[in-house]
Amino acid sequence: MSSGSLNFSIFVHVRDRPRGANCPFGTQKRVELARALAMEPKLLMLDEPSAGMNADERAEVAERMRELRAELDVTILLIEHHVQLAIGLADHVLALNFGKPIAQGTPEEIRQHPEVIKAYLGDG
Repeated sequence: MSSGSLNFSIFVHVRDRPRGANCPFGTQKRVELARALAMEPKLLMLDEPSAGMNADERAEVAERMRELRAELDVTILLIEHHVQLAIGLADHVLALNFGKPIAQGTPEEIRQHPEVIKAYLGDG
């Protein structure tokens, strides 16, 4: 992997590892993101980019994604089960329950939507 494809500070610690070296799962996910970003996409489609990461890793990746979105002017289509991460990154949210749309709107609208609350927190 060239150093040019790992020019983001979050990935520097893996730059000199041999390709195929055993890395923790969270690190592998960050390397995958770096590889995608190296292509300078206008649309980045991410399917659960924080899967397998602990809370600190998720927060770090979310912060970098916000920075990269602004710096690279890239649109991100995100599928994510960590609701707070998705809401924290999104300008627009489509919430699904068992694959069916239940609400769409701004993060604040989704956060307060009764169907979303019911689906994700239960009837209480």
